[in-house]
Amino acid sequence: MRHLMSPLDLSVPELEKLLDLASDIEKNPKKYAHTCDDKRLATLFYEPSTRTRLSFEAAMMNLGGKVLGFSSADSSSAAKGETVSDTIRVVSCYADICAMRHPKEGAPLVASMVSNIPVINAGDGGHQHPTQTLTDLLTIRSLKGRLDNLTIGLCGDLKFGRTVHSLIEALVRYPNVKFVLISPEELRIPSYIREDVLKKNNIEFVEEERLEDAIPDLDILYMTRVQKERFFNEEDYVRMKDFYILDKQKLSLAKDDMYILHPLPRVNEIAVEVDNDPRAAYFKQAQYGVYVRMALILTLLEVELPC
Repeated sequence: MRHLMSPLDLSVPELEKLLDLASDIEKNPKKYAHTCDDKRLATLFYEPSTRTRLSFEAAMMNLGGKVLGFSSADSSSAAKGETVSDTIRVVSCYADICAMRHPKEGAPLVASMVSNIPVINAGDGGHQHPTQTLTDLLTIRSLKGRLDNLTIGLCGDLKFGRTVHSLIEALVRYPNVKFVLISPEELRIPSYIREDVLKKNNIEFVEEERLEDAIPDLDILYMTRVQKERFFNEEDYVRMKDFYILDKQKLSLAKDDMYILHPLPRVNEIAVEVDNDPRAAYFKQAQYGVYVRMALILTLLEVELPC
């Protein structure tokens, strides 16, 4: 039995196999419509979510399976003081696989240690968000045809943005990937990413404050919102939230074949006027999230795949 806590839990060959499966699901959805007819997915979401929770539920339903779970800690026995370990032991009696989101870093890992079913980390605090990373990798590979030889700009909240941390860790395993890290001083990437991931692997990267200076060289621009829920005071959040806004004027500086990704939700960091630009790929990215979660569920459940 395997769990998924980090994108690094999958080797590069395993990752390529999973992305190939997701691409086949995109092309032939009916082929997989009954592969999980007798399976149940539990979604244990201790923190609010729209895309991640619903895409997991859509993924399982598209495979013919059923879904149960809760969408906030208040509607679970956590409100009465039940531990994550006890919850997963109980849920293991009801479901075949579990997706867990939790505000505390490491909570899904704790659950996986006592679980009788595969546990998928659906986001733990500011730490990891592996299924968003799988979504991002599938999106980039589908749009650009490769995951190597790319210059990737990461813009916004790089300090608390778990999607950014996971994506960097996954992409450093591919050759000739360069990063442009665009953020204000206060929201720069954590030192462990800079030292233990980028520098340790001899990855080329630069840190910029101005989006306009960085955008002309990018193959992918990955925008993130400044996350209000990660700030300890309102004043700091208000000061930071409008630091980067991608509009048509800034986008005019970009290459014709650059694509814009965003894990969503957005607040105001991408102007609505950008949505109709062919380079805006963030809603397509959300659709890819369903395909990759379908592939992940099939992989972790070791379901026999149709020919």
